[in-house]
Amino acid sequence: MARGRGFDVRRQPGFATIALACFVMLYLPIILLVVFSFNASQSIGAWEGFSLRWYISAAGNEQVQQATLRSLLIATAAATLATVAAVGAALATTRTRPWRGQTAVFALVNQPLMVPEIVTAVALLIFFSMIKVATGYTGLWYLIVAHTAFCIPFAFLPIRARLQGMDLTLEQAAADLYARPWQAFRRITLPQLWPGILAGGMLAFVISLDDVVITEFVKSAGQDTLPTYMLGQLRRNVTPEINAISTVLLAVSIVLVAGFYFLSKTRK
Repeated sequence: MARGRGFDVRRQPGFATIALACFVMLYLPIILLVVFSFNASQSIGAWEGFSLRWYISAAGNEQVQQATLRSLLIATAAATLATVAAVGAALATTRTRPWRGQTAVFALVNQPLMVPEIVTAVALLIFFSMIKVATGYTGLWYLIVAHTAFCIPFAFLPIRARLQGMDLTLEQAAADLYARPWQAFRRITLPQLWPGILAGGMLAFVISLDDVVITEFVKSAGQDTLPTYMLGQLRRNVTPEINAISTVLLAVSIVLVAGFYFLSKTRK
């Protein structure tokens, strides 16, 4: 008697149609955004020919330039600090003997992934408002600290995964040869960990660069990042310049996420 075929969702009636419809609804608006970023018309919905007009306009817009530089500064600082903290947390949860509270620490590090972003943003708004009132300081460090805290788990997960996949033999051999912990880390662990560190840093950079909710709640006057500048423009006068900026952000995100994917797959 022939054995019944197991359940396979790909063989269910209508699965391919539903999957195709989902992909179309997800990616068609993005494709249209990219196409209309090259529109010569002032309208965002009427095609009047191919042009780089709006890319040139965005590149020459002083507000866009300032917002871009501010976004890059915040994202670079936040990604660097988040990656450093993530390396320490990953080492503490993979290169030590099991200790009481380790699971709680792991949950705490990953809490920003579990808590709705709007809740984190409101909490940061209240906390930083108290500090601003007490100190009078309203600089960019509030945004950098907020982005760092939010980006740590995104850097932590690929770094920890890389550490868990690494062979401990070389590190144990270094300890047998009387290498101090820092020497073993610098000469043995770090060279093998670099792909995970770079992948985590790139992912944290993308998350910080694209963040809107936390930035919108924490920023002070005159501290618009590129995403919040775009959000403000959508409330006023929408032109294909927004499409051009969105296309550039999309391209940067794709390049960095692709780099993250390939680095996370690196084994040597």
